[in-house]
Amino acid sequence: MPTHQITFGSQTIKYELQLMKRKTLSISVHPDLSVVVKAPENTKLEDVEKKVYHRAKWILNQQRRFEIYLPEFPPRKYVSGESHRFLGRQYPRKAIKIVKDEKEHIKLSRQFLEVYTHDTNPSNIRDLVEEWYRNQASRVFQERLSACYNKLSREKIPYPKISIRRMQSSWGTCSSKGTISLNIKLIQVTKEYIDYVLIHELCHLKHLHHEPEFYKLLSRIMPDWKRKKEKLDRFDFG
Repeated sequence: MPTHQITFGSQTIKYELQLMKRKTLSISVHPDLSVVVKAPENTKLEDVEKKVYHRAKWILNQQRRFEIYLPEFPPRKYVSGESHRFLGRQYPRKAIKIVKDEKEHIKLSRQFLEVYTHDTNPSNIRDLVEEWYRNQASRVFQERLSACYNKLSREKIPYPKISIRRMQSSWGTCSSKGTISLNIKLIQVTKEYIDYVLIHELCHLKHLHHEPEFYKLLSRIMPDWKRKKEKLDRFDFG
Protein backbone atom coordinates (compact mmCIF):
# COMPACT_ATOMS: atom_id res chain seq x y z
CA MET A 1 0.00 0.00 0.00
CA PRO A 2 1.51 3.40 -0.97
CA THR A 3 3.06 5.30 1.95
CA HIS A 4 3.41 9.07 1.93
CA GLN A 5 4.35 11.70 4.44
CA ILE A 6 4.03 15.39 5.26
CA THR A 7 6.03 17.65 7.57
CA PHE A 8 4.16 19.55 10.24
CA GLY A 9 6.49 21.77 12.22
CA SER A 10 9.16 19.55 13.75
CA GLN A 11 7.15 16.37 13.17
CA THR A 12 6.66 13.99 10.27
CA ILE A 13 3.30 12.35 9.70
CA LYS A 14 3.41 9.17 7.61
CA TYR A 15 0.23 7.80 6.12
CA GLU A 16 -1.07 5.08 3.82
CA LEU A 17 -3.17 6.25 0.91
CA GLN A 18 -6.04 4.15 -0.42
CA LEU A 19 -7.74 5.36 -3.60
CA MET A 20 -11.14 3.78 -4.08
CA LYS A 21 -14.68 4.27 -5.32
CA ARG A 22 -16.07 6.73 -2.81
CA LYS A 23 -17.24 10.34 -2.78
CA THR A 24 -15.39 11.76 0.21
CA LEU A 25 -11.92 11.70 1.76
CA SER A 26 -11.48 10.26 5.25
CA ILE A 27 -8.54 10.06 7.66
CA SER A 28 -8.28 7.47 10.42
CA VAL A 29 -5.66 6.87 13.13
CA HIS A 30 -5.26 3.30 14.37
CA PRO A 31 -4.15 2.06 17.82
CA ASP A 32 -0.72 1.13 16.39
CA LEU A 33 -0.36 4.86 15.47
CA SER A 34 -0.68 4.18 11.74
CA VAL A 35 -2.59 6.74 9.67
CA VAL A 36 -4.80 5.67 6.76
CA VAL A 37 -6.29 8.05 4.21
CA LYS A 38 -9.14 6.85 2.00
CA ALA A 39 -9.91 9.06 -0.98
CA PRO A 40 -11.86 9.01 -4.28
CA GLU A 41 -9.99 7.41 -7.16
CA ASN A 42 -9.32 10.66 -9.04
CA THR A 43 -8.00 12.62 -6.03
CA LYS A 44 -4.69 14.41 -6.64
CA LEU A 45 -1.86 13.72 -4.19
CA GLU A 46 -1.48 17.47 -3.68
CA ASP A 47 -5.07 17.66 -2.43
CA VAL A 48 -4.54 14.70 -0.11
CA GLU A 49 -1.42 16.32 1.38
CA LYS A 50 -3.32 19.57 2.00
CA LYS A 51 -6.07 17.66 3.79
CA VAL A 52 -3.61 15.71 5.94
CA TYR A 53 -1.75 18.93 6.80
CA HIS A 54 -5.05 20.60 7.70
CA ARG A 55 -5.89 17.69 10.07
CA ALA A 56 -2.30 17.33 11.38
CA LYS A 57 -3.05 18.55 14.92
CA TRP A 58 -5.94 16.14 15.24
CA ILE A 59 -3.81 13.26 13.90
CA LEU A 60 -1.00 13.95 16.38
CA ASN A 61 -3.45 14.26 19.26
CA GLN A 62 -4.97 10.89 18.36
CA GLN A 63 -1.54 9.28 18.18
CA ARG A 64 -0.65 10.67 21.62
CA ARG A 65 -3.85 9.19 23.02
CA PHE A 66 -2.98 5.76 21.65
CA GLU A 67 0.76 5.77 22.37
CA ILE A 68 0.40 5.22 26.12
CA TYR A 69 -1.07 1.78 25.39
CA LEU A 70 1.75 0.67 23.11
CA PRO A 71 4.19 -1.95 24.36
CA GLU A 72 7.86 -1.07 24.16
CA PHE A 73 9.16 -2.45 20.85
CA PRO A 74 11.42 -4.24 20.51
CA PRO A 75 10.91 -5.35 24.11
CA ARG A 76 13.99 -4.99 26.30
CA LYS A 77 15.14 -8.08 28.21
CA TYR A 78 17.59 -6.22 30.46
CA VAL A 79 20.18 -8.95 30.52
CA SER A 80 23.91 -8.98 29.88
CA GLY A 81 24.65 -8.71 26.18
CA GLU A 82 21.90 -6.24 25.25
CA SER A 83 22.77 -3.13 23.25
CA HIS A 84 21.83 0.38 24.45
CA ARG A 85 22.48 3.89 23.16
CA PHE A 86 23.41 7.02 25.14
CA LEU A 87 24.07 10.54 23.79
CA GLY A 88 24.66 9.31 20.26
CA ARG A 89 26.97 6.45 21.16
CA GLN A 90 25.74 2.94 20.37
CA TYR A 91 27.10 0.64 23.02
CA PRO A 92 27.78 -2.58 21.10
CA ARG A 93 27.16 -6.17 21.86
CA LYS A 94 27.40 -6.98 25.56
CA ALA A 95 26.77 -3.32 26.38
CA ILE A 96 25.00 -4.15 29.64
CA LYS A 97 27.26 -5.75 32.18
CA ILE A 98 25.54 -7.03 35.31
CA VAL A 99 27.70 -7.18 38.42
CA LYS A 100 26.59 -8.76 41.71
CA ASP A 101 26.86 -6.15 44.43
CA GLU A 102 24.98 -5.36 47.63
CA LYS A 103 24.84 -1.65 46.77
CA GLU A 104 22.65 -0.94 43.74
CA HIS A 105 24.08 1.61 41.30
CA ILE A 106 24.94 2.07 37.63
CA LYS A 107 28.26 3.15 36.14
CA LEU A 108 28.89 4.08 32.51
CA SER A 109 32.33 2.95 31.35
CA ARG A 110 33.85 3.25 27.89
CA GLN A 111 32.43 -0.10 26.83
CA PHE A 112 29.62 -1.02 29.18
CA LEU A 113 26.61 0.16 31.05
CA GLU A 114 27.58 -1.55 34.31
CA VAL A 115 24.65 -2.45 36.54
CA TYR A 116 25.61 -3.30 40.12
CA THR A 117 22.86 -5.08 42.04
CA HIS A 118 22.15 -7.93 44.41
CA ASP A 119 18.92 -8.73 42.51
CA THR A 120 19.64 -9.80 38.92
CA ASN A 121 15.99 -10.33 38.03
CA PRO A 122 15.38 -8.66 34.63
CA SER A 123 12.49 -6.60 36.04
CA ASN A 124 14.78 -5.13 38.70
CA ILE A 125 17.50 -4.45 36.12
CA ARG A 126 14.89 -2.71 33.94
CA ASP A 127 13.80 -0.46 36.81
CA LEU A 128 17.40 0.46 37.62
CA VAL A 129 18.32 1.19 33.99
CA GLU A 130 15.18 3.22 33.30
CA GLU A 131 15.70 5.27 36.46
CA TRP A 132 19.32 5.88 35.43
CA TYR A 133 18.25 7.00 31.94
CA ARG A 134 15.64 9.35 33.40
CA ASN A 135 18.15 10.87 35.84
CA GLN A 136 20.69 11.35 33.04
CA ALA A 137 18.02 12.86 30.80
CA SER A 138 17.00 15.30 33.52
CA ARG A 139 20.60 16.42 34.03
CA VAL A 140 21.46 16.74 30.32
CA PHE A 141 18.18 18.35 29.28
CA GLN A 142 18.46 21.01 32.00
CA GLU A 143 22.06 21.69 30.98
CA ARG A 144 21.13 22.08 27.31
CA LEU A 145 18.05 24.16 28.12
CA SER A 146 20.22 26.70 29.89
CA ALA A 147 22.56 26.94 26.88
CA CYS A 148 19.72 27.16 24.35
CA TYR A 149 17.72 29.69 26.36
CA ASN A 150 20.67 32.10 26.27
CA LYS A 151 20.46 32.13 22.47
CA LEU A 152 16.95 33.57 22.71
CA SER A 153 17.65 36.01 25.53
CA ARG A 154 16.58 38.99 23.41
CA GLU A 155 13.12 37.48 22.86
CA LYS A 156 12.09 38.00 26.51
CA ILE A 157 10.44 34.60 26.79
CA PRO A 158 9.83 32.98 30.19
CA TYR A 159 12.27 30.33 31.38
CA PRO A 160 10.32 27.08 30.91
CA LYS A 161 9.87 24.04 33.06
CA ILE A 162 10.88 20.67 31.57
CA SER A 163 8.77 17.53 31.67
CA ILE A 164 10.29 14.22 30.53
CA ARG A 165 7.91 11.76 28.93
CA ARG A 166 7.97 8.62 26.82
CA MET A 167 6.47 9.60 23.45
CA GLN A 168 6.03 7.74 20.17
CA SER A 169 4.99 10.47 17.76
CA SER A 170 6.97 13.58 18.72
CA TRP A 171 10.35 14.71 20.04
CA GLY A 172 8.94 17.50 22.12
CA THR A 173 5.91 19.67 22.77
CA CYS A 174 5.33 23.07 24.30
CA SER A 175 2.28 24.10 26.31
CA SER A 176 0.78 27.57 26.43
CA LYS A 177 1.63 27.59 30.15
CA GLY A 178 5.35 27.45 29.38
CA THR A 179 6.20 23.79 29.97
CA ILE A 180 8.38 21.96 27.46
CA SER A 181 7.84 18.19 27.36
CA LEU A 182 10.74 16.18 25.92
CA ASN A 183 10.80 12.61 24.69
CA ILE A 184 13.06 10.59 27.00
CA LYS A 185 14.48 8.88 23.89
CA LEU A 186 16.30 12.13 23.09
CA ILE A 187 18.92 11.08 25.62
CA GLN A 188 20.01 8.53 23.00
CA VAL A 189 21.08 11.20 20.47
CA THR A 190 23.94 13.70 20.49
CA LYS A 191 23.53 17.09 22.14
CA GLU A 192 23.22 19.01 18.87
CA TYR A 193 19.91 17.26 18.15
CA ILE A 194 18.70 17.78 21.72
CA ASP A 195 19.48 21.47 21.15
CA TYR A 196 17.45 21.48 17.94
CA VAL A 197 14.35 20.17 19.71
CA LEU A 198 14.81 22.57 22.62
CA ILE A 199 15.26 25.60 20.38
CA HIS A 200 12.24 24.57 18.31
CA GLU A 201 10.10 24.43 21.45
CA LEU A 202 11.61 27.62 22.90
CA CYS A 203 10.62 29.43 19.71
CA HIS A 204 7.06 28.27 20.39
CA LEU A 205 7.12 30.30 23.60
CA LYS A 206 7.34 33.34 21.31
CA HIS A 207 5.12 32.03 18.49
CA LEU A 208 2.81 29.24 19.61
CA HIS A 209 1.83 28.11 16.12
CA HIS A 210 3.83 27.20 13.00
CA GLU A 211 3.36 30.57 11.38
CA PRO A 212 5.91 32.38 9.16
CA GLU A 213 7.19 34.39 12.14
CA PHE A 214 7.95 31.14 13.97
CA TYR A 215 10.12 29.77 11.16
CA LYS A 216 11.81 33.14 10.72
CA LEU A 217 12.85 33.10 14.38
CA LEU A 218 13.89 29.43 14.26
CA SER A 219 16.02 30.03 11.15
CA ARG A 220 17.71 33.04 12.76
CA ILE A 221 18.60 31.15 15.94
CA MET A 222 19.49 27.88 14.19
CA PRO A 223 20.09 28.38 10.44
CA ASP A 224 20.72 24.66 9.81
CA TRP A 225 17.61 23.39 11.64
CA LYS A 226 16.27 21.63 8.53
CA ARG A 227 19.39 19.46 8.27
CA LYS A 228 19.14 18.54 11.93
CA LYS A 229 15.45 17.75 11.62
CA GLU A 230 15.99 15.49 8.61
CA LYS A 231 18.72 13.50 10.38
CA LEU A 232 16.77 13.25 13.61
CA ASP A 233 13.69 11.97 11.77
CA ARG A 234 15.82 9.15 10.30
CA PHE A 235 17.28 8.15 13.65
CA ASP A 236 16.84 4.45 14.38
CA PHE A 237 16.28 3.93 18.09
CA GLY A 238 17.91 0.89 19.57
